[in-house]
Amino acid sequence: MKKTITDNKVDPDILAFTVGQDPVLDMRLVEWDCMGTAAHVTMLSEMKLKKPVVTKSEAAKVRKELAKIVRLSREGKFEIRVDDQDVHMAVERMLTDALGDLGKKIHTGRSRNDQVAVDVRLHMKDEILRAEGELVALAAELRKFGLAVGAVPLVGRTHLQPAMPSSVEMWATGHAEMIMDQLHNLEAAYSLADLNPLGSAAGYGVPLPLDRSRTTELLGFARTIHNCFGASMARGECEASLVCALAQVMAVLSRLAEDMILFSMPEFGYFKLPREYCTGSSIMPQKFNPDVLELVRSKAAQSAGLATAALSMMHAMPGGYNRDLQDCKLLYIEAMDIARTTLRILAKVVAGMTCDADACRRAFSPGVFATDVALRMVAQGTPWRDAYHEVRDHLERLVDEDPDRAVAAKSHEGTTMGIDHEVYRKREEAALESIAKRMNALAAAKKALLK
Repeated sequence: MKKTITDNKVDPDILAFTVGQDPVLDMRLVEWDCMGTAAHVTMLSEMKLKKPVVTKSEAAKVRKELAKIVRLSREGKFEIRVDDQDVHMAVERMLTDALGDLGKKIHTGRSRNDQVAVDVRLHMKDEILRAEGELVALAAELRKFGLAVGAVPLVGRTHLQPAMPSSVEMWATGHAEMIMDQLHNLEAAYSLADLNPLGSAAGYGVPLPLDRSRTTELLGFARTIHNCFGASMARGECEASLVCALAQVMAVLSRLAEDMILFSMPEFGYFKLPREYCTGSSIMPQKFNPDVLELVRSKAAQSAGLATAALSMMHAMPGGYNRDLQDCKLLYIEAMDIARTTLRILAKVVAGMTCDADACRRAFSPGVFATDVALRMVAQGTPWRDAYHEVRDHLERLVDEDPDRAVAAKSHEGTTMGIDHEVYRKREEAALESIAKRMNALAAAKKALLK
Protein backbone atom coordinates (compact mmCIF):
# COMPACT_ATOMS: atom_id res chain seq x y z
CA MET A 1 0.00 0.00 0.00
CA LYS A 2 1.37 3.40 -1.00
CA LYS A 3 2.45 5.60 1.88
CA THR A 4 1.80 9.33 1.98
CA ILE A 5 3.74 11.85 4.06
CA THR A 6 2.77 10.14 7.30
CA ASP A 7 1.19 6.82 8.06
CA ASN A 8 -1.47 8.43 10.25
CA LYS A 9 -5.06 8.18 9.06
CA VAL A 10 -6.54 11.67 8.85
CA ASP A 11 -10.26 12.30 8.66
CA PRO A 12 -11.10 13.28 5.03
CA ASP A 13 -12.88 16.48 6.12
CA ILE A 14 -9.94 17.50 8.28
CA LEU A 15 -7.52 16.73 5.44
CA ALA A 16 -9.52 18.81 2.95
CA PHE A 17 -9.71 21.70 5.41
CA THR A 18 -6.00 21.69 6.15
CA VAL A 19 -4.89 21.19 2.56
CA GLY A 20 -7.08 24.11 1.51
CA GLN A 21 -6.33 25.57 -1.92
CA ASP A 22 -2.74 24.37 -2.05
CA PRO A 23 -3.30 21.89 -4.93
CA VAL A 24 -4.60 24.77 -7.08
CA LEU A 25 -2.23 27.51 -5.96
CA ASP A 26 0.80 25.23 -6.05
CA MET A 27 0.39 24.72 -9.79
CA ARG A 28 2.04 28.14 -10.06
CA LEU A 29 5.02 26.94 -8.06
CA VAL A 30 5.95 23.82 -10.03
CA GLU A 31 8.94 25.25 -11.85
CA TRP A 32 10.19 27.03 -8.75
CA ASP A 33 9.84 23.86 -6.65
CA CYS A 34 11.84 21.96 -9.26
CA MET A 35 14.45 24.71 -9.29
CA GLY A 36 14.76 24.69 -5.49
CA THR A 37 14.95 20.89 -5.44
CA ALA A 38 17.65 20.92 -8.13
CA ALA A 39 19.75 23.31 -6.06
CA HIS A 40 19.19 21.29 -2.90
CA VAL A 41 20.12 17.95 -4.45
CA THR A 42 23.21 19.53 -6.02
CA MET A 43 24.27 20.78 -2.61
CA LEU A 44 23.59 17.34 -1.06
CA SER A 45 25.88 15.74 -3.62
CA GLU A 46 28.69 18.11 -2.60
CA MET A 47 28.35 17.58 1.18
CA LYS A 48 31.49 16.36 2.90
CA LEU A 49 30.43 12.98 4.29
CA LYS A 50 32.18 9.60 4.37
CA LYS A 51 29.28 8.14 2.44
CA PRO A 52 27.43 10.65 0.28
CA VAL A 53 23.69 10.93 0.66
CA VAL A 54 23.49 11.56 -3.07
CA THR A 55 26.36 11.19 -5.52
CA LYS A 56 27.07 13.78 -8.17
CA SER A 57 25.94 11.42 -10.91
CA GLU A 58 22.72 10.74 -9.00
CA ALA A 59 22.17 14.48 -8.57
CA ALA A 60 22.51 14.87 -12.33
CA LYS A 61 19.81 12.21 -12.83
CA VAL A 62 17.51 14.04 -10.44
CA ARG A 63 18.03 17.35 -12.21
CA LYS A 64 17.29 15.69 -15.54
CA GLU A 65 14.00 14.31 -14.21
CA LEU A 66 13.14 17.70 -12.70
CA ALA A 67 13.61 19.28 -16.11
CA LYS A 68 11.14 16.71 -17.49
CA ILE A 69 8.63 17.67 -14.82
CA VAL A 70 8.99 21.34 -15.79
CA ARG A 71 8.29 20.44 -19.41
CA LEU A 72 5.22 18.42 -18.40
CA SER A 73 4.00 21.37 -16.35
CA ARG A 74 4.36 23.74 -19.30
CA GLU A 75 2.41 21.27 -21.44
CA GLY A 76 -0.38 21.11 -18.86
CA LYS A 77 0.40 17.51 -17.97
CA PHE A 78 1.51 17.96 -14.36
CA GLU A 79 -0.96 16.91 -11.68
CA ILE A 80 -1.13 17.42 -7.93
CA ARG A 81 -3.18 14.52 -6.59
CA VAL A 82 -5.32 14.54 -3.49
CA ASP A 83 -2.89 12.27 -1.66
CA ASP A 84 0.03 14.52 -2.66
CA GLN A 85 -1.53 17.48 -0.83
CA ASP A 86 0.92 19.96 -2.39
CA VAL A 87 3.46 20.51 -5.16
CA HIS A 88 6.38 19.31 -3.04
CA MET A 89 5.02 15.81 -2.55
CA ALA A 90 3.78 15.65 -6.14
CA VAL A 91 7.30 16.35 -7.41
CA GLU A 92 8.77 13.86 -4.95
CA ARG A 93 6.23 11.24 -6.06
CA MET A 94 7.15 11.69 -9.70
CA LEU A 95 10.87 11.52 -8.94
CA THR A 96 10.37 8.37 -6.90
CA ASP A 97 8.29 6.79 -9.68
CA ALA A 98 11.07 7.57 -12.16
CA LEU A 99 14.17 7.01 -10.02
CA GLY A 100 13.10 4.62 -7.25
CA ASP A 101 14.98 5.02 -3.97
CA LEU A 102 16.93 7.97 -5.32
CA GLY A 103 13.71 9.96 -5.45
CA LYS A 104 13.15 9.20 -1.77
CA LYS A 105 16.42 10.91 -0.86
CA ILE A 106 15.70 14.37 -2.20
CA HIS A 107 13.96 15.58 0.97
CA THR A 108 17.03 14.87 3.09
CA GLY A 109 17.81 17.91 5.25
CA ARG A 110 14.66 19.74 4.19
CA SER A 111 11.25 20.41 5.65
CA ARG A 112 8.25 21.49 3.68
CA ASN A 113 8.64 24.71 5.69
CA ASP A 114 11.85 25.83 4.03
CA GLN A 115 10.86 24.16 0.77
CA VAL A 116 7.69 26.20 0.33
CA ALA A 117 9.49 29.32 1.54
CA VAL A 118 12.03 28.92 -1.27
CA ASP A 119 9.33 28.25 -3.86
CA VAL A 120 7.34 31.29 -2.79
CA ARG A 121 10.35 33.61 -2.75
CA LEU A 122 11.49 32.55 -6.22
CA HIS A 123 7.94 32.95 -7.52
CA MET A 124 7.59 36.32 -5.81
CA LYS A 125 10.82 37.61 -7.33
CA ASP A 126 9.61 36.71 -10.79
CA GLU A 127 6.14 38.17 -10.22
CA ILE A 128 7.43 41.40 -8.68
CA LEU A 129 9.72 42.02 -11.65
CA ARG A 130 6.87 41.40 -14.08
CA ALA A 131 4.59 43.71 -12.10
CA GLU A 132 7.30 46.39 -12.09
CA GLY A 133 7.53 46.15 -15.87
CA GLU A 134 3.76 46.59 -16.17
CA LEU A 135 3.86 49.51 -13.76
CA VAL A 136 6.52 51.23 -15.87
CA ALA A 137 4.43 50.57 -18.99
CA LEU A 138 1.40 52.32 -17.45
CA ALA A 139 3.53 55.29 -16.35
CA ALA A 140 4.94 55.51 -19.87
CA GLU A 141 1.44 55.60 -21.39
CA LEU A 142 0.51 58.47 -19.08
CA ARG A 143 3.69 60.33 -20.02
CA LYS A 144 2.96 59.82 -23.72
CA PHE A 145 -0.59 61.05 -23.26
CA GLY A 146 0.68 64.15 -21.50
CA LEU A 147 3.31 64.77 -24.16
CA ALA A 148 0.82 64.33 -27.00
CA VAL A 149 -1.77 66.69 -25.50
CA GLY A 150 0.82 69.11 -24.17
CA ALA A 151 0.15 72.26 -22.18
CA VAL A 152 -3.61 72.32 -22.77
CA PRO A 153 -5.02 74.29 -19.82
CA LEU A 154 -6.78 72.19 -17.19
CA VAL A 155 -8.47 73.46 -14.06
CA GLY A 156 -6.43 72.30 -11.09
CA ARG A 157 -8.65 71.28 -8.20
CA THR A 158 -8.48 70.97 -4.44
CA HIS A 159 -11.44 69.53 -2.50
CA LEU A 160 -12.77 68.86 -6.04
CA GLN A 161 -13.36 72.62 -6.32
CA PRO A 162 -11.68 74.83 -8.97
CA ALA A 163 -8.36 76.00 -7.53
CA MET A 164 -5.53 77.10 -9.86
CA PRO A 165 -4.50 76.82 -13.52
CA SER A 166 -2.87 73.54 -14.43
CA SER A 167 -2.44 71.56 -17.65
CA VAL A 168 -3.33 68.15 -19.01
CA GLU A 169 0.38 67.43 -19.37
CA MET A 170 0.97 68.25 -15.71
CA TRP A 171 -1.99 66.06 -14.67
CA ALA A 172 -0.83 63.06 -16.72
CA THR A 173 2.85 63.20 -15.79
CA GLY A 174 1.96 63.85 -12.15
CA HIS A 175 0.06 60.58 -12.04
CA ALA A 176 2.90 58.90 -13.95
CA GLU A 177 5.46 60.03 -11.38
CA MET A 178 3.32 58.94 -8.46
CA ILE A 179 2.95 55.52 -10.05
CA MET A 180 6.68 55.25 -10.78
CA ASP A 181 7.43 56.07 -7.14
CA GLN A 182 5.64 52.87 -6.17
CA LEU A 183 8.68 51.02 -7.48
CA HIS A 184 10.31 51.85 -4.14
CA ASN A 185 7.68 49.85 -2.24
CA LEU A 186 7.88 46.95 -4.67
CA GLU A 187 11.68 47.00 -4.48
CA ALA A 188 11.50 46.78 -0.68
CA ALA A 189 9.31 43.70 -1.01
CA TYR A 190 11.70 42.29 -3.63
CA SER A 191 14.67 42.78 -1.26
CA LEU A 192 12.95 40.67 1.38
CA ALA A 193 12.03 37.99 -1.16
CA ASP A 194 15.62 37.89 -2.41
CA LEU A 195 16.86 36.07 0.72
CA ASN A 196 17.42 32.33 0.87
CA PRO A 197 15.72 30.34 3.70
CA LEU A 198 16.71 26.90 2.34
CA GLY A 199 18.56 24.73 4.84
CA SER A 200 16.64 26.07 7.83
CA ALA A 201 14.40 22.95 7.59
CA ALA A 202 11.61 23.21 10.18
CA GLY A 203 13.26 26.30 11.61
CA TYR A 204 16.00 24.73 13.71
CA GLY A 205 18.48 23.31 11.20
CA VAL A 206 19.58 19.70 10.87
CA PRO A 207 22.60 17.64 12.04
CA LEU A 208 24.11 17.51 8.55
CA PRO A 209 26.83 19.74 7.06
CA LEU A 210 24.48 21.62 4.75
CA ASP A 211 26.15 24.32 2.68
CA ARG A 212 23.48 26.98 2.68
CA SER A 213 25.64 29.50 0.87
CA ARG A 214 25.90 27.04 -2.01
CA THR A 215 22.13 26.93 -2.57
CA THR A 216 22.05 30.72 -2.27
CA GLU A 217 24.58 30.88 -5.09
CA LEU A 218 22.79 28.31 -7.25
CA LEU A 219 19.38 29.92 -6.84
CA GLY A 220 20.63 33.46 -7.36
CA PHE A 221 19.52 34.90 -4.03
CA ALA A 222 21.21 38.05 -2.73
CA ARG A 223 22.17 36.33 0.52
CA THR A 224 21.23 33.58 2.97
CA ILE A 225 18.95 34.25 5.93
CA HIS A 226 21.58 33.47 8.56
CA ASN A 227 19.45 32.38 11.51
CA CYS A 228 17.43 29.22 10.84
CA PHE A 229 14.77 30.19 13.34
CA GLY A 230 14.56 33.66 11.78
CA ALA A 231 14.33 32.11 8.33
CA SER A 232 11.29 30.14 9.40
CA MET A 233 9.54 33.12 10.99
CA ALA A 234 10.28 35.38 7.99
CA ARG A 235 7.86 33.44 5.84
CA GLY A 236 4.79 35.48 6.75
CA GLU A 237 6.74 38.74 6.87
CA CYS A 238 7.87 38.26 3.29
CA GLU A 239 4.36 37.76 1.93
CA ALA A 240 2.86 40.55 4.05
CA SER A 241 5.48 43.00 2.79
CA LEU A 242 4.50 42.28 -0.80
CA VAL A 243 0.75 42.38 -0.17
CA CYS A 244 1.10 45.76 1.57
CA ALA A 245 3.24 47.12 -1.28
CA LEU A 246 0.62 45.98 -3.79
CA ALA A 247 -2.16 47.57 -1.73
CA GLN A 248 -0.25 50.85 -1.91
CA VAL A 249 0.10 50.49 -5.68
CA MET A 250 -3.63 49.87 -5.99
CA ALA A 251 -4.48 52.87 -3.80
CA VAL A 252 -2.48 55.07 -6.17
CA LEU A 253 -4.13 53.52 -9.22
CA SER A 254 -7.58 54.09 -7.72
CA ARG A 255 -6.89 57.83 -7.63
CA LEU A 256 -5.98 57.81 -11.31
CA ALA A 257 -9.14 55.84 -12.09
CA GLU A 258 -11.31 58.26 -10.14
CA ASP A 259 -9.88 61.28 -11.99
CA MET A 260 -10.52 59.54 -15.31
CA ILE A 261 -14.12 58.80 -14.31
CA LEU A 262 -14.76 62.38 -13.24
CA PHE A 263 -13.03 64.08 -16.16
CA SER A 264 -14.81 61.89 -18.72
CA MET A 265 -18.27 62.74 -17.32
CA PRO A 266 -20.39 64.86 -19.73
CA GLU A 267 -20.45 67.63 -17.11
CA PHE A 268 -16.65 67.85 -17.41
CA GLY A 269 -15.94 66.35 -20.83
CA TYR A 270 -12.18 66.88 -20.61
CA PHE A 271 -11.38 63.31 -21.63
CA LYS A 272 -13.10 60.72 -23.73
CA LEU A 273 -12.62 57.04 -22.96
CA PRO A 274 -12.38 54.47 -25.78
CA ARG A 275 -15.84 53.06 -26.48
CA GLU A 276 -14.46 49.54 -26.71
CA TYR A 277 -13.37 49.80 -23.08
CA CYS A 278 -16.75 50.99 -21.82
CA THR A 279 -19.84 48.92 -21.17
CA GLY A 280 -23.47 49.60 -22.00
CA SER A 281 -26.79 49.33 -20.24
CA SER A 282 -29.47 46.65 -20.63
CA ILE A 283 -32.17 49.33 -20.71
CA MET A 284 -30.55 52.67 -21.67
CA PRO A 285 -29.23 52.54 -25.25
CA GLN A 286 -27.15 55.71 -24.94
CA LYS A 287 -24.97 54.54 -22.05
CA PHE A 288 -21.22 53.99 -22.24
CA ASN A 289 -20.15 53.37 -18.67
CA PRO A 290 -16.62 53.50 -17.20
CA ASP A 291 -17.17 50.16 -15.44
CA VAL A 292 -13.54 49.16 -15.86
CA LEU A 293 -12.41 52.23 -13.87
CA GLU A 294 -15.06 51.70 -11.21
CA LEU A 295 -13.77 48.18 -10.76
CA VAL A 296 -10.28 49.57 -10.22
CA ARG A 297 -11.67 51.30 -7.14
CA SER A 298 -13.24 48.03 -6.00
CA LYS A 299 -10.03 46.08 -6.61
CA ALA A 300 -8.10 48.66 -4.59
CA ALA A 301 -10.46 48.08 -1.67
CA GLN A 302 -9.96 44.32 -2.00
CA SER A 303 -6.20 44.81 -1.98
CA ALA A 304 -6.42 46.84 1.21
CA GLY A 305 -8.42 43.98 2.74
CA LEU A 306 -5.79 41.44 1.71
CA ALA A 307 -3.08 43.60 3.31
CA THR A 308 -5.09 43.81 6.52
CA ALA A 309 -5.55 40.04 6.49
CA ALA A 310 -1.82 39.44 5.97
CA LEU A 311 -0.82 41.73 8.83
CA SER A 312 -3.58 40.41 11.12
CA MET A 313 -2.50 36.83 10.40
CA MET A 314 0.99 37.58 11.68
CA HIS A 315 -0.18 39.54 14.70
CA ALA A 316 0.86 37.87 17.98
CA MET A 317 1.70 34.62 16.20
CA PRO A 318 4.08 32.55 18.36
CA GLY A 319 7.61 31.84 17.17
CA GLY A 320 8.24 28.88 14.89
CA TYR A 321 6.04 27.52 12.14
CA ASN A 322 2.27 27.74 12.50
CA ARG A 323 -0.22 26.48 9.93
CA ASP A 324 -1.80 29.94 9.70
CA LEU A 325 1.10 30.84 7.41
CA GLN A 326 -0.21 28.50 4.72
CA ASP A 327 -2.90 31.06 3.91
CA CYS A 328 -0.32 33.80 3.25
CA LYS A 329 0.28 32.15 -0.11
CA LEU A 330 -3.31 32.76 -1.17
CA LEU A 331 -3.18 36.39 -0.03
CA TYR A 332 -0.09 37.38 -1.97
CA ILE A 333 -1.13 35.50 -5.12
CA GLU A 334 -4.56 37.18 -5.10
CA ALA A 335 -3.01 40.58 -4.44
CA MET A 336 -0.49 40.11 -7.25
CA ASP A 337 -3.16 38.96 -9.71
CA ILE A 338 -5.27 42.02 -8.90
CA ALA A 339 -2.40 44.48 -9.26
CA ARG A 340 -0.93 43.06 -12.45
CA THR A 341 -4.31 42.82 -14.18
CA THR A 342 -5.18 46.37 -13.15
CA LEU A 343 -1.88 47.77 -14.40
CA ARG A 344 -2.35 46.14 -17.80
CA ILE A 345 -5.99 47.24 -18.11
CA LEU A 346 -5.29 50.85 -17.15
CA ALA A 347 -2.42 51.06 -19.64
CA LYS A 348 -4.86 50.09 -22.43
CA VAL A 349 -7.47 52.63 -21.33
CA VAL A 350 -4.94 55.47 -21.04
CA ALA A 351 -3.46 54.61 -24.44
CA GLY A 352 -6.92 54.96 -26.04
CA MET A 353 -8.04 58.07 -24.13
CA THR A 354 -8.42 61.39 -25.94
CA CYS A 355 -8.61 65.00 -24.74
CA ASP A 356 -11.10 67.73 -25.66
CA ALA A 357 -8.96 70.87 -25.41
CA ASP A 358 -11.93 73.21 -25.90
CA ALA A 359 -13.83 71.58 -23.03
CA CYS A 360 -10.77 71.97 -20.82
CA ARG A 361 -10.55 75.71 -21.59
CA ARG A 362 -14.30 76.29 -21.17
CA ALA A 363 -14.11 74.97 -17.61
CA PHE A 364 -12.08 77.96 -16.40
CA SER A 365 -13.99 80.41 -14.22
CA PRO A 366 -12.52 83.76 -13.08
CA GLY A 367 -11.79 82.51 -9.58
CA VAL A 368 -9.31 79.94 -10.90
CA PHE A 369 -6.91 82.80 -11.73
CA ALA A 370 -7.13 84.47 -8.29
CA THR A 371 -3.88 83.16 -6.84
CA ASP A 372 -1.92 83.85 -10.02
CA VAL A 373 -3.17 87.43 -10.18
CA ALA A 374 -2.39 88.02 -6.51
CA LEU A 375 1.15 86.75 -7.09
CA ARG A 376 1.55 89.07 -10.06
CA MET A 377 0.71 91.92 -7.70
CA VAL A 378 3.31 90.63 -5.24
CA ALA A 379 5.91 90.65 -8.03
CA GLN A 380 5.13 94.36 -8.48
CA GLY A 381 5.67 95.16 -4.79
CA THR A 382 2.31 94.56 -3.09
CA PRO A 383 2.56 92.66 0.22
CA TRP A 384 1.07 89.17 -0.11
CA ARG A 385 -1.76 89.60 2.38
CA ASP A 386 -2.84 92.89 0.83
CA ALA A 387 -2.83 91.31 -2.64
CA TYR A 388 -4.80 88.34 -1.30
CA HIS A 389 -7.59 90.56 0.07
CA GLU A 390 -7.64 92.82 -2.97
CA VAL A 391 -8.15 89.92 -5.35
CA ARG A 392 -10.65 88.15 -3.11
CA ASP A 393 -12.80 91.28 -2.87
CA HIS A 394 -12.76 91.93 -6.64
CA LEU A 395 -13.00 88.55 -8.39
CA GLU A 396 -15.11 90.16 -11.13
CA ARG A 397 -11.93 91.80 -12.44
CA LEU A 398 -10.58 88.41 -13.47
CA VAL A 399 -13.04 87.75 -16.30
CA ASP A 400 -10.49 88.62 -18.99
CA GLU A 401 -7.76 86.29 -17.72
CA ASP A 402 -6.57 83.76 -20.29
CA PRO A 403 -5.99 80.06 -19.41
CA ASP A 404 -3.18 79.59 -21.94
CA ARG A 405 -1.37 82.66 -20.69
CA ALA A 406 -1.73 81.43 -17.11
CA VAL A 407 -0.25 78.06 -18.07
CA ALA A 408 2.62 79.72 -19.96
CA ALA A 409 3.47 81.94 -16.97
CA LYS A 410 4.72 79.10 -14.77
CA SER A 411 8.07 77.70 -15.89
CA HIS A 412 9.88 76.53 -12.77
CA GLU A 413 10.69 72.84 -12.34
CA GLY A 414 7.68 70.56 -12.35
CA THR A 415 5.00 73.13 -13.11
CA THR A 416 2.96 73.65 -16.29
CA MET A 417 5.85 74.77 -18.52
CA GLY A 418 8.53 73.03 -16.50
CA ILE A 419 7.70 69.38 -17.24
CA ASP A 420 10.88 67.62 -18.35
CA HIS A 421 9.94 64.41 -20.13
CA GLU A 422 13.57 63.31 -20.12
CA VAL A 423 13.31 62.89 -16.35
CA TYR A 424 10.53 60.37 -16.85
CA ARG A 425 12.10 58.65 -19.85
CA LYS A 426 15.37 58.13 -17.99
CA ARG A 427 13.57 56.68 -14.98
CA GLU A 428 11.63 54.33 -17.23
CA GLU A 429 14.78 53.22 -19.05
CA ALA A 430 16.73 52.67 -15.83
CA ALA A 431 13.87 50.69 -14.28
CA LEU A 432 13.41 48.51 -17.36
CA GLU A 433 17.14 47.85 -17.55
CA SER A 434 17.23 46.77 -13.90
CA ILE A 435 14.16 44.57 -14.36
CA ALA A 436 15.58 42.89 -17.46
CA LYS A 437 18.95 42.26 -15.82
CA ARG A 438 17.37 40.50 -12.84
CA MET A 439 14.87 38.54 -14.92
CA ASN A 440 17.70 37.33 -17.14
CA ALA A 441 19.72 36.30 -14.08
CA LEU A 442 16.77 34.39 -12.63
CA ALA A 443 16.13 32.66 -15.96
CA ALA A 444 19.83 31.78 -16.27
CA ALA A 445 19.88 30.25 -12.79
CA LYS A 446 16.81 28.17 -13.59
CA LYS A 447 18.26 27.05 -16.91
CA ALA A 448 21.58 26.06 -15.33
CA LEU A 449 19.84 23.89 -12.75
CA LEU A 450 17.23 22.35 -15.04
CA LYS A 451 19.03 21.91 -18.35
